[in-house]
Amino acid sequence: MAQKKNSKTHNKRDGRPAPVEHKNGKRAEAGPGAADSGPRFSMFTWLVVVALLGVWSSVAVFYFDIVDYDRVLARAQEFRMNFSEVLQGKLAAYDTDGDGDFDVEDAKVLLGLTKDGGRSANAESLEEVLNILAEEGSDWIYGFFTFLYDVVSPPAQREKTSKPEVETPTQRAPEPEEDGPAAEETSVPGSQDVESEIQAAVPLPPLDDSHFVPDDPTEPGERYEEEPGSIDTTGVLVEESQPEETEGESGRYQTSSTLSAEAEAEEPPKAEPEPEPRTGSTQPTGSRQEADAKKKKLKLLNKIDKSIKSEIDAAERLRRKGNLDVALKAFDSLVQQHPLSPRARYGKAQVQDDLAEKLRSNDLLQSAINTYGEAAELPGVTSDLLRAALRRRAERQQFLGRMRGSLATLQKLVDVFPDDVGLRNDLGVAHLLLGDNKGAKKVYEEVLAVAPSNGFAKVHYGFILKAENKIAESIPYLREGLESGEPGTDDGRFYFHLGDALQRVGDDSAYRWYERGHQRGHFASVWQRSLYNVEGLKAQPWWTPQETGYTDLVRMLERNWKTIRDEALAVMDRSRGRFLPEEENLREKGEWGQYTLWQQGKRVGSACQGVPKTCALMERFPETTGCKRGQIKFSVMQPGTHVWPHTGPTNCRLRMHLGLVIPAPGCRIRCTNQTREWEEGKVLIFDDSFEHEVWQEADGYRLIFIVDVWHPELSQYQRQTLSPI
Repeated sequence: MAQKKNSKTHNKRDGRPAPVEHKNGKRAEAGPGAADSGPRFSMFTWLVVVALLGVWSSVAVFYFDIVDYDRVLARAQEFRMNFSEVLQGKLAAYDTDGDGDFDVEDAKVLLGLTKDGGRSANAESLEEVLNILAEEGSDWIYGFFTFLYDVVSPPAQREKTSKPEVETPTQRAPEPEEDGPAAEETSVPGSQDVESEIQAAVPLPPLDDSHFVPDDPTEPGERYEEEPGSIDTTGVLVEESQPEETEGESGRYQTSSTLSAEAEAEEPPKAEPEPEPRTGSTQPTGSRQEADAKKKKLKLLNKIDKSIKSEIDAAERLRRKGNLDVALKAFDSLVQQHPLSPRARYGKAQVQDDLAEKLRSNDLLQSAINTYGEAAELPGVTSDLLRAALRRRAERQQFLGRMRGSLATLQKLVDVFPDDVGLRNDLGVAHLLLGDNKGAKKVYEEVLAVAPSNGFAKVHYGFILKAENKIAESIPYLREGLESGEPGTDDGRFYFHLGDALQRVGDDSAYRWYERGHQRGHFASVWQRSLYNVEGLKAQPWWTPQETGYTDLVRMLERNWKTIRDEALAVMDRSRGRFLPEEENLREKGEWGQYTLWQQGKRVGSACQGVPKTCALMERFPETTGCKRGQIKFSVMQPGTHVWPHTGPTNCRLRMHLGLVIPAPGCRIRCTNQTREWEEGKVLIFDDSFEHEVWQEADGYRLIFIVDVWHPELSQYQRQTLSPI
């Protein structure tokens, strides 16, 4: 359930809504006619509350249409207190029936409660109304509307509204596999500077989580296939999960753009032409050679399949028309009657795949994965069907987080089709998804040995070289890969890394590539190059406390800066090991340590035990401790340190720097084309999604306190539903 926004209608200390006041200054009563209703209204109020609690606790009742929606919503209208007086102006835009006010009928339209009993909630408008309700402090009505919407809206609609931001990659890391090492804790190490995660680490192709969430393969009672020949790898997968994006994602990264296309390339019904990849797509196809190969007619039927071709075609028509239950029965019957028919088994896998998407069922998807594998193992399977089945299997394994299984499937494909460059490129992606940069590098070296102009291999190989800090070597591969224009190369992360590499070698052409990335829709501007973004937020490099609306937080920091400083100094004296070195390859030279208290909206281990007063002060401000896309940390920088120009990953936060120990002169920070210096006891506020750079050229160390806060224009709903970074 979304939480209410902090606003002037809320108590600043405990977040409770303030009483609604009449214009004459008297407190509003709880309903129409309250001034003359006396005790009778009190009794009526309790009756309505009890009735609403009963509705609230029985979701199933709504699904079986037992509740009289008109009656429930009518009572909600009667019990709105002075609601129309407070909200009429703001909700007038949602007057759907033209009667001049926002009433029950309008609410029914937003909730999707149509006259014929249908349910098709207007999710976009409803979200706006929910934000208004949250702002105005109407607790029960806000909760009532969100509850009804969760009940009556279709799952796909709810998924849409749960992701209000736009991201290029997903932010959810894949799940551990049953045959792999035990999953590590999900907490992020306190030394990790997440602001630089995209810049410093090789950005791995994220999974497509826009449909349903993978199950935890370690949970008891779950049955999954055993993956033969699992490959042990080194390194860890950089978080992405989430995949966010949240959030209507663009630029989804799949193993191959031909996975679904080959599944549809049938002998009659006639194969439909595959659409061209849209601008910004990151679907790799490997090479133009593979694109040409797709044009030829695929042979999916062997002798057994041809003998039952009419039955296969009939079942396939059912699948394409969306009659999935009937299609599954048809294909299942064919499999039972003709167990050696690869095409029948492949058709069954496709229907299971479609049903898994429709029902958001991971169990069905796992069944589809198994059936794809069975089809590929049957004797006499054609090479085209083998390729289509295993490629789709690999993609769906990746979707479920079965990275090692996907790698094994793709390796088998490469073994069967050693001359297929596109398959080798996909295999390299699978290695990257496992965090196995060494394995991916070897694959792309093999590709470039036989296809030296392959743009997809070049851009990924350049990526890996840059992650190894081979900056100059990475530039030509990244540049030539992007210039190739091949599918899978037009990705914001490639522009990001190429520009960064050029900046580090002093090449001003970096900004031409940033501009090109901006023109391609990957960056908000040449300066603002974050990739995990919510569209429409105010964007400027430097902010004043008044502009942020967080004046109370800034005032608290500046009033208590000596207390915060003394605790930090005590920790430094007692155990300098608490300040872990920055390891994201952002420094050109020097020493830079960080001591993190909060990250991703959670405390980091026992860090607060060292600075209890500081943490107690911060606990009063959920806009920072609850910022899932930020951190609270101390930062100490020694003389002679220079931090490369870089940008943070998201435009969803602002960053505050409180000066604690600032030797003068020589300590300065540049954000875009404006440079400023810290002052002890004063707060600087900037948007770190804009390019910034730091110099420490003083005689002594510099100590600051970094506090991230939510961007003030994010709604409470967005703050709750955005994925962590």
